[in-house]
Amino acid sequence: MKLSQQLRDAILNAPMSRYQLSKLSRVSEGSLSRFVNHKSSLTLASIDEIGDVLGVQIVVRQTKRKGK
Repeated sequence: MKLSQQLRDAILNAPMSRYQLSKLSRVSEGSLSRFVNHKSSLTLASIDEIGDVLGVQIVVRQTKRKGK
């Protein structure tokens, strides 16, 4: 699953409303809505803020690519 979809799922399953998330993360409700609805992307700064509020971290796993 792509990182962007994982973040969408975290937002949709958050234990708070999108309004509350927007206030705590300082990311506008409109930006959150457009992102969740696949209409736009978020800046890295916005992703950081949302991740901090939701307690979400990015974990990098190294995988071997096929054919290499």
